[in-house]
Amino acid sequence: MRKEKALFIIGLWGIVLPFLGFTNNWRKVLFFITGLAIVYLAYLFYLEVKNRLSKDSSHSKTFVDNIGSGE
Repeated sequence: MRKEKALFIIGLWGIVLPFLGFTNNWRKVLFFITGLAIVYLAYLFYLEVKNRLSKDSSHSKTFVDNIGSGE
């Protein structure tokens, strides 16, 4: 839940940032840093999903058919 909360707060920051009265140069820098934070969180979400999927696929579901055993 921590990453979701951080993403929500960064989104609010991105909404409020243009209205805070920073100069144009500072605003560009702050938007750049905000974008990097969003990319980093997206990468963390990607790793989390990738790990979850690899754990699910590690439990291989095998099917053994023993009807034609020769009896």
